[in-house]
Order: sequence, then C-alpha cells, then structure tokens
Amino acid sequence: MTRMAITSTNNPANTPVTPAVEEDAPVVSRILAGAFDDDPMMRWFFPDEASRQAGLVRYFSTLFTRQYGRHGVCERTEAAAAFWVAPEGLAKAVPDAETVQELQEILGDRASLFREAVEAAGEHAPQEPLWYLAVLGADPAAQGQGHGAALLRSGLAKADAMGMPVGLESSKRSNLAFYEHFGFTVRQEVQLPGGGPTLWVMRREPRQPDGA
Repeated sequence: MTRMAITSTNNPANTPVTPAVEEDAPVVSRILAGAFDDDPMMRWFFPDEASRQAGLVRYFSTLFTRQYGRHGVCERTEAAAAFWVAPEGLAKAVPDAETVQELQEILGDRASLFREAVEAAGEHAPQEPLWYLAVLGADPAAQGQGHGAALLRSGLAKADAMGMPVGLESSKRSNLAFYEHFGFTVRQEVQLPGGGPTLWVMRREPRQPDGA
C-alpha cells in the first residue's frame, strides 16, 4: 500500500524492464527494503532502526513470493522493482491465512497496527475494475537514474492498452509530485488509526497508448 519516492522521471534507454520471477526474491526484497527504509508507513510498522532492514527484507519477500508474485504483475530493473495487480487479479491478490500469519510473525507487536491500516485502506479502495500499483521502489543508490520511472511507464502502458484507470496509495508526501507528473491526482487523504501516517489515495485515468 506504500510506494517509495522516485526522484527522476527520466527513462533512459539502458534501463530495461523485465518480469520479476520467484528466483529474484532475494534481490527484489533487498532492493525494496532499502527503498522503503525512510517511508513513514514502514517506519511505523518497523520502528526499531537496528532490526528494520531485516524486517523489511522478510516483509517484502513474503509479499512477493506469496501474494503479488502469484496473483500480480511483478517487474524489475537492476535497481528497482514494482508489484502491480491487473483488474482480473484484484480478488485473488488478497493475502491468504498463511500469508497473514507469516506477516504477523514478521511484524511482531506491530501486527495489530498493520491489520488496522490494511482495513482502513480497504475502506477507501475503488469498487470499479482498475490496475493497482501495490509497490514501487528503487535502490537509494540508484534513485534519480530513471529506474522507477521505467517501471511506472511499463505498468501504465499495460493499463492504457486495456483502457483502464490506475490506482495507488502513497504514504509519503514527497511522492505525490512524481505521480502527478504521470497523470495521477489525489482523490482522498486517509489518516490511519492508532497514530499512523497519512495515506494519499491517487488515481490516473486511462490515456491513448501513444500519449501515456
């Protein structure tokens, strides 16, 4: 439900986008753990700096291998990763009981906050079919090099080809301008319960494929 700020909208030709497969889990989870280290949502879930990186690696590995890797569209570059859910996969991309249990073990005493956050975000989820951007993050060392923009353009092109809108939630205010550059607008601000951060619910209407 959160995304990392990507500081560049460039898409250099040397930034190939490839499918992310299960064998990529160690690399993908490490990239995303670094990307989300300063994200307000992740810092709320993992407040201990000493254990945050290890917790984030486990968290994103679980999301990838058990949830989005099975029912989503996962892509990567050499320094970034994105998890999307196509309209037909939205109903299936809900964590099953075993995944929920694994996430609760990873989150420890923050598990109840996680459940409340997911429920609060779910109350504002769109009801119509759309493409959903679940996760987008780039290695901090590679930010500004166009990796995140390349992944975002790839997913938007798929949505535009189907004539579908795209939705996401961001928990980092500095993300908003990046997404607005690609045609997203803020539709709602959601204050998470328990003193959690704000979520900005964003949406992008479909465009003609050659104008994405």
